[in-house]
Amino acid sequence: MLVVALTGGIGSGKSTVSQLFGALGTPIIDTDIIARQLVAPGSAALGEITNQFGPTILSADGSLDRAKLRQIIFQNAEKKAQLESILHPLIRKEVARQLSELTAPYCIIVIPLLIESNQQGISNRILVVDTPESAQLARVTLRDNQTENEISAIMSAQASRDQRLAAANEVIHNDGSLEELKQQVAGLHQKYLAYSQAS
Repeated sequence: MLVVALTGGIGSGKSTVSQLFGALGTPIIDTDIIARQLVAPGSAALGEITNQFGPTILSADGSLDRAKLRQIIFQNAEKKAQLESILHPLIRKEVARQLSELTAPYCIIVIPLLIESNQQGISNRILVVDTPESAQLARVTLRDNQTENEISAIMSAQASRDQRLAAANEVIHNDGSLEELKQQVAGLHQKYLAYSQAS
């Protein structure tokens, strides 16, 4: 089975693109969703994170306060590495489990920080959703309750647009209409089906 890693910066439109592929019948493995499931209240991973970071990272209902945790790891590279050492092996294990159950010609694994976490080897192809930085900023400002400065800081901490494009086998340009996006996805869907038959 052909494995395509889908990546892109914050606010680039990865979720929309993965939904469009999903609508064409492509299996989607989303590492963000896996990460959220892993830290559900009562989970071993959340217990481990709480031990390492203290109970202040929990909300009143016992769930993970993502904004607080993001703030901590954003200001402290050591803490970030600590969190990754807890979550990344568990995420990789779950991705492998989901992959082993698939029988489709190809699948897509959504990995937002593919380049940053050096996971390019997980897939046969890398698909980058590319969008101008001004559009990223505008989208995330609308979507998240964060200031432009906070969003710009997140963007600066991620791989640069050039770094992502240099790693890409294919690129989706998300700076037009939804219809244009659908056409690009439909074209790549055919391309990946052809690749899967050739491999």
